[in-house]
Amino acid sequence: MSNIVILGPQRYQPTIGQEIQSAAPDGKLAVITAGWQERESEMAELDLAVGRETINLKLHARAEEIFRNAPVYREAHRDHQNRIKTMQTVYRIKLKNALATVEELMHMTDVEEDILDPQVEDALDVVRHLDNHHLTTLAEANQEFYDQWGPGKNSGIMDHHYELADILDQCSAVLVAGGHVAVLLNRLRLLKLEGLLRNRPIIAWSAGAMVLCDRVVLFHDSPPQGRGNAEIFEAGLGLYNNMIPLPHASRRLMLDNTIRVATLAKRFTGSACLALDDGTRIDWDGKKWHNGANIKRLTEEGKLEEWGDA
Repeated sequence: MSNIVILGPQRYQPTIGQEIQSAAPDGKLAVITAGWQERESEMAELDLAVGRETINLKLHARAEEIFRNAPVYREAHRDHQNRIKTMQTVYRIKLKNALATVEELMHMTDVEEDILDPQVEDALDVVRHLDNHHLTTLAEANQEFYDQWGPGKNSGIMDHHYELADILDQCSAVLVAGGHVAVLLNRLRLLKLEGLLRNRPIIAWSAGAMVLCDRVVLFHDSPPQGRGNAEIFEAGLGLYNNMIPLPHASRRLMLDNTIRVATLAKRFTGSACLALDDGTRIDWDGKKWHNGANIKRLTEEGKLEEWGDA
């Protein structure tokens, strides 16, 4: 299993330099910045913070080269992504109604607990079923695409995959930066990075932290288009579990709204919903989590509390 260090966002309060010294004290560092898309190679600020030799894996650029050299595959990939987006839209509509029911019930403070609590739990089960069903249908769609267009049928993908394997063997750790979570996850999958990253020391933050877990949860209580709901986006790479990372939690979530906090915690029962704000750190040793610095968990009572090892 991978030893993984998850950090809070690095844009406003970078801690990556000091954290690297404990996680990977020497050697070259492989860097994944595919989530930055066309800005993937703009590494000056990160290199300055890291203070070590880095090798940018350039996953976004490699994917663009693959698409240029295989236009039929590019169109098939685009059609698949459009299908996934449509599935996400349908799920989002159903989820909105189900979560509205949960929230309306939880606002009924004048109802006896023995009557209300089972009804809230039933409503939450509907939400959990939608989440799990969405993950299942996404997995089926992805497998169908993989069976028809998998890397074994595209020599360009495998050429890059083997080259990336050679580069990673020269490095002591891998940094996975944030950015556009969908693009980052897509490029990691396209180039078959899951197996290459397993059992390697990894330091990740923001979207980088999100794509490494077993399920990617998007969240924003107050997006520009109006009130938002947390939603399952995809299965992640599965390099760690039992935790839902919430980067920029204090900026994206109404943490003073006890009902929304409680709903999020109850919905993902079995996985700790952790607020990853500036200056935070948590470590995964392959079996359990260790609270490195300032980690707080969203509770089913609608509060934030210091989180211990788990």
